[in-house]
Amino acid sequence: MTRTKPLALALLCLAALSCAVNPVTGKKEFMLYSESQEIELGKQTDSEVAATYGVYDDAALQAYIGRLGTALAAKGQRPALPWRFTVLDSPVVNAFAVPGGAVYVTRGILAMMNSEAELAAVLGHEIGHVNARHSMSQMSKQQVATLGLVVGSVISKKFAQYAGLAGTGLQVLFLKFSRDDENQADSLGVDYSRAAGFNPADMAATFASLQKFGDLSGQTNSLPGFLSTHPLTADRIAHVQSLLKPEDQKLARRPEAYLQTVQNVVVGDDPRQGYVENGVFYHPGLRFQFTVPSGWTVNNMPAQVVLVAADQNGGVIMQGGKTTDTAEEFAKKQAAQITQSGGTLLGENRTTINGLACYEQAYQIPQQDAAAIRMSLSCLKKGDWVYAFQAMSAVDGYSKYAPDFQRIVASFRDLADASKINRAPKRLALVKANGRDSLQAIFKAAGMPEKSWPQFAVWNALDVTAVPAAGRLVKVVK
Repeated sequence: MTRTKPLALALLCLAALSCAVNPVTGKKEFMLYSESQEIELGKQTDSEVAATYGVYDDAALQAYIGRLGTALAAKGQRPALPWRFTVLDSPVVNAFAVPGGAVYVTRGILAMMNSEAELAAVLGHEIGHVNARHSMSQMSKQQVATLGLVVGSVISKKFAQYAGLAGTGLQVLFLKFSRDDENQADSLGVDYSRAAGFNPADMAATFASLQKFGDLSGQTNSLPGFLSTHPLTADRIAHVQSLLKPEDQKLARRPEAYLQTVQNVVVGDDPRQGYVENGVFYHPGLRFQFTVPSGWTVNNMPAQVVLVAADQNGGVIMQGGKTTDTAEEFAKKQAAQITQSGGTLLGENRTTINGLACYEQAYQIPQQDAAAIRMSLSCLKKGDWVYAFQAMSAVDGYSKYAPDFQRIVASFRDLADASKINRAPKRLALVKANGRDSLQAIFKAAGMPEKSWPQFAVWNALDVTAVPAAGRLVKVVK
């Protein structure tokens, strides 16, 4: 009896600590994170997102997104959060938020939208997720989210660790919201847009474009697409339309102002940051190249290049750093992380690859509740940079991938071919319709390849055979 009372009291205290009042609904909900913890997680995630996916280099565009986002956040239930709004340098069509007030839009979704009202609705939707603490609620229920890596195999845990993708922060990006959470965020986005003076009907226009074009996450980018994290249904779109009011039509849309702001944004992959062509990865900025095995997936990110075998049971992480260290000195510093994970050094070798000093090590690394990993670490010195290749697979399958691992490292060399170096990205451009030419005629005159016409028809919210009204701004790519 004397022991039961303290136990009951402890359970009551835990229950009290695990409940919080939702800022949007005013109701109590299960929550293991305080607001200060949420803000701290947001700061951590913010830096991880920027390092992993890259911030788009356009100060004017960043400032524009920041001004609009701040104005919308001021209309919400948590205006005192440290709100920040960022454009990511990714062609994937997505927008997302992380706890504590960080909201992101990709240059891909900016290219797809057609009005400032659309942008306001999307930002408002993401602000709604933050205000209602949807991510924090899911994390409280799950404690640790499952990361949706491209590697769904026996090497996934270690691969995520060495690729820098295993932290709690980035896992937030891969959470999928419930239908109720999405509907609530849609409702909040409509409210914030309307309060800021924008026609919320454009939220439905954005959703229609997303549905027509589909999920642009693709296999060459580690960032999920909008439909992966914000699943759309016909009921959800109907819900948004049910929230609209006749007087909304008097509110601002600002299509021309928006298009003029986003024109010249990079469309698709930016070759200056690296690209794959005919089985070779080229990086014009850092002037290197290496072979990509047939059938392998390449995820090119600002801080690293991740290659994954077709069966997802073998992979390579390539990272570089500017340093005065030799290849061997750099490798031994990298090895500290491996040995801390329980790795055992199996052997080492000093060699030269295509005129570059190379230091190689082999390790066996245990995994909890999974087969041990074999890793080969190859560090090459090129100018004032060292590039490290970490090749991994399960020990019993290593021999299957060893030839490809060796081929990748052995092919690393200087990039000197001017035709590979001088690649410019495609950019969004605007053409004023004359009222006579069809959309496909405008695309053809702009020199756009025919395979891109369906995508850009959706991005202009028109059928490809439609004739845009005279004076309308049409998005093309040049």
